[in-house]
Amino acid sequence: MDRYYLLGRSGLRVSPLSLGTMTFGKEGTYGGPWGSTEDVSRTLFHRYLDAGGNFVDTADLYTHGTSETLIGRFLEERGDRDRVVLTTKYTYNATRPGDPNAGGNSRKNMLRAVDASLKRLRTDYIDLYLLHTWDRLTPAEEVVRTFDDLVRAGKIRYAGLSDVPSWYAARAQTWAEAHALTPLINLQLQYSLVERSLEHEYVPLARTLGLGITTWSPLGSGLLSGKYRPSEAGAHGDGRLTSAVGGQQLGLFTERNWRIVAALEQVSRELGRDMSQVALNWVATQPGVGSVIIGATNPRQLDGNLAALDFTIPEGLRRQLDEASAPPVPFPHGMFSNPYQLNLHGHAAVGDKPAGYTQPVFTGTAPRVG
Repeated sequence: MDRYYLLGRSGLRVSPLSLGTMTFGKEGTYGGPWGSTEDVSRTLFHRYLDAGGNFVDTADLYTHGTSETLIGRFLEERGDRDRVVLTTKYTYNATRPGDPNAGGNSRKNMLRAVDASLKRLRTDYIDLYLLHTWDRLTPAEEVVRTFDDLVRAGKIRYAGLSDVPSWYAARAQTWAEAHALTPLINLQLQYSLVERSLEHEYVPLARTLGLGITTWSPLGSGLLSGKYRPSEAGAHGDGRLTSAVGGQQLGLFTERNWRIVAALEQVSRELGRDMSQVALNWVATQPGVGSVIIGATNPRQLDGNLAALDFTIPEGLRRQLDEASAPPVPFPHGMFSNPYQLNLHGHAAVGDKPAGYTQPVFTGTAPRVG
């Protein structure tokens, strides 16, 4: 990777592909048979950074803290902590069952969690600190105020949210703006050809309020990797989705999703690219997306993912993917479409700004991907 972009309405430069480390380690739900050993994790970590990537994503939940511990060790070995944009997250109670204040989004838990993460990561600051999952209880105002306190204390540089309702994100950002507190710069959400729910609410929210979206599971939990095909049992293929807790339980083996897989396979064949590369490229070039979180279990897989932005999907082929994966339009968004909106303007042609009103700023060679 030889280019970087600003994340949200900030000055933070990040790679368009972020290294996901959910399976660094063998412990817990995210480790187990699919987790990576320390040696494999080290190889993937260094390979990503050596390829020019600078955006690393983890969480205190991942492999019961082992992911953070390994990253801290690897950063210390490299000796270039300041080059890496390090993201971690808090919310889950993974170490103190029965203690209600050792989980959730509260100020008490955030302050506890950030100190524990700093210790495991062997660093005195976190570049981007995220609320991991909405707990349905803690006021947005409390979260924003505590983020601001952590920035002022020098423990974190930037803040954001992951897996929260759109109204909660809007409330949090508006509160921060109204009270001159640290603004949020990131929304981390699931997004792929088989999961496009965020397009109606989150993308306009993010673009309007200055939140860059980083996407997790861009390959639909592996469904878009090309490893799986439909069968009478739901699917056949060697991977997590055909395990006892795989795609059938996740609801991924549907007629709609198999149509998307078929369209992706056809487009990939025409481009001469792996299905996973085309799926990643599609997500990375969607509106509002600042970076795509990629994972890998071996160096060959990582190398393939890192090459996902070395080409452009032609408009005609992109249209095929868009049409095959188009999600249903929920109410009231159908009322915001052009045919309906024409009535609001007396059938006059009205636009936001003329084409080319704002030119993108890019220093260096022209970006290869739009």
